[in-house]
Amino acid sequence: MTADQHIEDKGRYRWMNLALLWMMYASFGMVSRSIFPLVTPIIRDLHISYTQMGFILGSWQLTYIFAALIAGYLLDRWGMHKTIFAGTIIIGLSAVLRFFPHGFFAMLLVVAFFGFGGPALSVGGPKMISEWFTGKSRGAAVGVYLTGPWIGGFIALSLTNSFVMPLTGGSWRLTFVLFGFVTFVIAFLWLLFARGLRTPEAAKATVIFEAFAELVKVRNVQVLLLMGLMAFAIGHGFTGWLPKILEIKGMSASKAGFASSVVLAAAVPSILIIPRFVPSRLRSNFIALFAILTAISILIVFNASGVFLIFGLMLFGVADSVFVPLMLLILMDSPGVESRHMGAAGGMFFCVSEIGGVSGPSLVGSLVDLTGSFMPGILFLILLSIFILGLTFFLQIIKNAKN
Repeated sequence: MTADQHIEDKGRYRWMNLALLWMMYASFGMVSRSIFPLVTPIIRDLHISYTQMGFILGSWQLTYIFAALIAGYLLDRWGMHKTIFAGTIIIGLSAVLRFFPHGFFAMLLVVAFFGFGGPALSVGGPKMISEWFTGKSRGAAVGVYLTGPWIGGFIALSLTNSFVMPLTGGSWRLTFVLFGFVTFVIAFLWLLFARGLRTPEAAKATVIFEAFAELVKVRNVQVLLLMGLMAFAIGHGFTGWLPKILEIKGMSASKAGFASSVVLAAAVPSILIIPRFVPSRLRSNFIALFAILTAISILIVFNASGVFLIFGLMLFGVADSVFVPLMLLILMDSPGVESRHMGAAGGMFFCVSEIGGVSGPSLVGSLVDLTGSFMPGILFLILLSIFILGLTFFLQIIKNAKN
């Protein structure tokens, strides 16, 4: 493909490809969050503790850490079309294989398998957007793309216990199989209809360790890696246990699922609007603001009921959801991070961030077993929000964003 053909393809196919990418990232959110409303029957049927369930919830983030290290390289070397398709197939397989486990270790393995496919989407998306979109359209594309896992998660949380479980005769195993089948269908739509993703740079991928060595010297990259780690610990640690927290507060499983989905419903407009309209020079300020609001919202959700509980859930969805898009935009526009390195940069970001994704649910579950209460875990997540606020003072302000 010539450079002129590639430019023409960008104009012709970029929004169609973004729509397909969105569908696949929605399947990512659907499968990853489908386990949350099923925590109670899984704990009961597999005879496991809260600590063990916490490890299961965080297990795919652990494998994700290692997969993210090479995802950027594979995207640069194989191209986005094949790599993203393969990653989505792995996500679907992880869901289907959850039909079989009858103990802790088997369930741990099949959930962990999800992590090998996830980075193809979460790293591949920013890479495609950085290459195919510029200026304000880049912010819009990031916002649209990142609504995918939130809407997919909304579907899982709101429909799992109220619709899908009754449809499968109350079988959480068959529920996972159904989610896996939907993911396979979406993957093959991408394979058939995604266009123009063979770029001239795909065959010139930088050696992975050389790219990492260059990027880790960039100050914004260093700060964003720490911020991403804490943001993921908060997001996974709180939302992973949220249905169970609400059940303990007196809700039924189906009502807890619906209430948890309020977080994701509130996140979607936040992701669509804020990344697009926040000026590049103010992104770090908005991260600081939303770190404060995240801490406040967690405290409200844990202590409130009725309309105040709903308000807290909505506030958390609005505040927590913008961390990743704003951080990715800062990463894309940082001096020293070129578009050709976004595969490696995205891989580094999600690799380190998912360390938080692993530790968040695991630590909260362990603290419940140790203390008999979710309060210590809640205080830990609030503390992480305060740390994110502090780190914003170390970000380099970008007055004139690239492109």
